[in-house]
Amino acid sequence: MKYLCLVYSDENLTHSLPDSPHDAECNAYCESVQASGRLLAAEALQSVQTATTVRMRGGQLSITDGPFAETKEQLAGFYLLEARDLNEALQIAGKIPAARVGCVEVRPVRQLQP
Repeated sequence: MKYLCLVYSDENLTHSLPDSPHDAECNAYCESVQASGRLLAAEALQSVQTATTVRMRGGQLSITDGPFAETKEQLAGFYLLEARDLNEALQIAGKIPAARVGCVEVRPVRQLQP
């Protein structure tokens, strides 16, 4: 089953905290999960300041700069995993380096019906 691990952190603090992971550590983690055959995709995101939000309401397209909501923590990146079950996905997500300074939301991927 596929699980999406959404990594959230306060981008104003993420790289300044004592437990903040560095890119090399994150890359090493990705390589280890990939070697296990569990990693399908992983990417870090640009700053929340680069976000654009799109909405369609009543047939009208609305485009606004910035994220869809003001929050203390922002979406920083993701890991798409293949795991036996939620427990295995949680064990993998718990080792994501950024979990030390933020949080990781783990969600099963829903298959769309034709």
